[in-house]
Amino acid sequence: MNRYIKYTLTVLVLLAGFYHTAGAQEAFGPRAALTKQSILIGEQTQLHLSVRFHAKDSIGFPKLADSIGSKIRIAGMKADTTFDKGDNSIETITRHYTITAFDSGSYTIPSYAFKMPVGVMQTDSLVLDVKTVPVDTTKAFYDIKQPLAIKYTFWDWLRDNWKLVAGILAAMAATGGVVYYLLKRPKKEVVVEEPKPIKPPHVIALEKLAEIKGKQLWQQEQVKEYYIEISDVVRDYLEQRYNIQAHEQTSEEIFASLKHMDIASEDRNLLRQLLVLSDMVKFAKEKPTPFENEKSMENAVSFVKDTQPKAVPVSTKEDEAK
Repeated sequence: MNRYIKYTLTVLVLLAGFYHTAGAQEAFGPRAALTKQSILIGEQTQLHLSVRFHAKDSIGFPKLADSIGSKIRIAGMKADTTFDKGDNSIETITRHYTITAFDSGSYTIPSYAFKMPVGVMQTDSLVLDVKTVPVDTTKAFYDIKQPLAIKYTFWDWLRDNWKLVAGILAAMAATGGVVYYLLKRPKKEVVVEEPKPIKPPHVIALEKLAEIKGKQLWQQEQVKEYYIEISDVVRDYLEQRYNIQAHEQTSEEIFASLKHMDIASEDRNLLRQLLVLSDMVKFAKEKPTPFENEKSMENAVSFVKDTQPKAVPVSTKEDEAK
């Protein structure tokens, strides 16, 4: 007896497991459904096409055009995806198509094919019943009412467009304020700076020579720097006074460039003594005596003073009368 009971229970458990497995297998695949199977003309309902499958599998959804058949129109579509609560590997994709019809009648929505890993699977076909609006023929017919005449005054327009009017008035007020400020603001006096007089080359040269003398370079054993600065000042003066490239020429080239200039022979000798001694100090490491150092400064100052442009006397009306 006990063996019979155990055998019966075992068979029932196996049958239940088989039923559960078979039910799970049947749950996979496509499905079609309507939110409402009966609508009025022009009313909308939704066609739901869904498929349940393993997320790792690839599924081919059917493509729907703008209409189903010749009478049912598709107004829109949205889709969503869900996963089983107990098993995230099982996925369900559903597309919701909003459909409508404008002719009464009973229309068949065909089955749709889904490409599944096991092959092509079809949904069930559906029937959509489109009904007309019932008309009560027992009541009398009335003429169409004429449009109502509505008065639209300026104040009505102002109430509807007060933001626009306020913005225009604010812009006008701001513009007026800016114009008033620009007209009434105190005008700044234009200060015209007098151009600084340009110093002539000989004045600049004499000032720089005075600065070099004040540094007392040769007295601090900086003889080479002393002669470099003196020769640079003299070369600057020659470039400005006689328009020659003194900084780019050797001493002999400078003398050649000044050959036809109006320079006294005494001044030429002063310039030659200065530049030749400067070259000896800079390139031959010559060590002049203190007397020669002071004499070089005197020669530079004398050359600049002797060769500066002569002042042109300004003629007066009395002189012209004479």
